[in-house]
Amino acid sequence: MIDPKERRIRWSLAAIGLGAFGLLLALEILTETDDIELIDVLVDAFTLFLTVASAVGLTLLAQRMQQQHEEKLNLIQDLETARLDGEGWRNKMHSHVEGIRIEMERQFEDWGMTAAEREIALLILKGLTHKEVAALRGTSEATVRQQAQSIYGKAKLPGKTAFSAYFLEDLWVPERTVAAGLEAPSRRAQ
Repeated sequence: MIDPKERRIRWSLAAIGLGAFGLLLALEILTETDDIELIDVLVDAFTLFLTVASAVGLTLLAQRMQQQHEEKLNLIQDLETARLDGEGWRNKMHSHVEGIRIEMERQFEDWGMTAAEREIALLILKGLTHKEVAALRGTSEATVRQQAQSIYGKAKLPGKTAFSAYFLEDLWVPERTVAAGLEAPSRRAQ
C-alpha cells in the first residue's frame, strides 16, 4: 500500500504535469502563425503529452530509486546491528558454552569413550543422522551405527533420544518447574 506522503507527491506531480501540458499546449496554439487545423492541434497535443508524461515518469522513477536506496541503507544498518548483537551474544555465551563442552568431554571420559566415539557423539548431539556422520567422517553408515550403539551402551542409555536428553534436558527446564522448586526428571544411571 502506498503511504500518504508518497500519494501526495504523486498527485502533486500529476497536477504539475497536467498544468505543464495545458500551458505548453496553449502556448503552442497561441504562437501558431498559420491556420490552426484540428490535426495539427492533436499532433502537438500528443507530442506535448508524451514529453510531459516522460518527465513525470522520470521524476517518479527517481523518487522510487531514492526510496529504495534509503530502504537498502536501513536494511544494511539493521543487518549490521543484528550481526553485532549476535556477535555480542556469542561472546557472552562463549565461557558458558566452553564450560559445557569441557563437562561433556569429562563425561565422555568417564564413560570410557574412544576419540572416534567422542567425535561421533558430538555430531549426534548436533543432530546429524548416521548417514550424515558417515559422509562427514568418510566411513560407512554401518560403522557409524555400530559406534553409536557402543556410545549408548557405554552411557547406559537406550538410544539417540535418551543420549541427547542426557545432556540437554537441564538446559530447557520450563520456568514453572523451576519456580515451583521442582527438579527436572532425573537422569538414568551414569
